[in-house]
Amino acid sequence: MEARDSNGNILAAGDSVMVIKDLKVKGSSVTLKRGTVIKNIRLTDDPGAIECNADKVKGLVLKTEFLKKS
Repeated sequence: MEARDSNGNILAAGDSVMVIKDLKVKGSSVTLKRGTVIKNIRLTDDPGAIECNADKVKGLVLKTEFLKKS
């Protein structure tokens, strides 16, 4: 199974992605703004989700439908 971003591009471990929509982080008051670049992603067993670390939040799991490969 391949993880794909919102445009259908294949994602690989270590890629950089950009958030395409403002996302509220559950359990925190932080909001990931549109255009935020997240570096060094990690793939999961679920092709619709990736693990990553953002500036203020560590250990995020994001859905690939809100990401664009950069």
